[in-house]
Amino acid sequence: MFFGEETFKREILSKIPPRNESPLPPNWLHHEMLERFRVLQFSPIREGMNVLEIGCGAHALTTVPLAYLVGETGRVVAVDKSRWRFFEEITSVTGVKHRIIPLKLDARELPFPFKTFDLAVLIHGVRSLKNEETMVKVISEMLRVSGRVFIAESLPVATNERQRAHLELYNLREEIFEALFGEKDDLHYPTLERLVEIVEKAGGNVIENGTFEPGLPHYLAYIPREYVERIKDGKKRAELLKRWDRAYEKWKKGTEHPPVGWILAESSPLDYNFHTAEEED
Repeated sequence: MFFGEETFKREILSKIPPRNESPLPPNWLHHEMLERFRVLQFSPIREGMNVLEIGCGAHALTTVPLAYLVGETGRVVAVDKSRWRFFEEITSVTGVKHRIIPLKLDARELPFPFKTFDLAVLIHGVRSLKNEETMVKVISEMLRVSGRVFIAESLPVATNERQRAHLELYNLREEIFEALFGEKDDLHYPTLERLVEIVEKAGGNVIENGTFEPGLPHYLAYIPREYVERIKDGKKRAELLKRWDRAYEKWKKGTEHPPVGWILAESSPLDYNFHTAEEED
């Protein structure tokens, strides 16, 4: 049991009503927020902090646990470029909306001129950044405006059949979206070693890193079959439909969150000195 988990369930998760989004279970949102709460136990977050969250998403999955953990004296600035559909509803019903400042903008160009935050976080969002260039740019911006950066992402490994079921269905997303829209959406999960490389390339000095098993169901690999049916290339459509059907049958029997890798980093002294010299010039 993670510290404070029962209180978080009682004070926050119990306020979220069941959702009718079949084939996802009614309490899927509870599981996903609880997983983020567990991830954040490895970060240096504490009450009163001013926190920047990159990629908050439509359901505020990390935003709500963040706002809970910073307490009444803390604030969370939640950034996303476009996904806001349920954000206000969820942050309101959980009672933490007043601790959150939502900003609709591109994380590659943050509008803060100096280190404004105690901590910047990117939880399960690296995979949505399209390519390495964007990953490096976003993390570089996080390092520029915050004293420390905490990043966590699912890893491409499985220790049981339920995790393998998740990965098999999730790994179709990249191909499906590329075939349907001509560009990748959620990328395959990176290894922890790859994450460290990207953070260092962005100018970060990795202080700590590690992995942990969330031990929770995980439903967000699901993508409707209708998406695959809309692919115009007949051969590709038939191939992906066959693979989707096979993966979905396994997913329905039980799916679990794969291991998660996390990284705590800060701006490297060399990077700081380089930028300072540039500004003086």
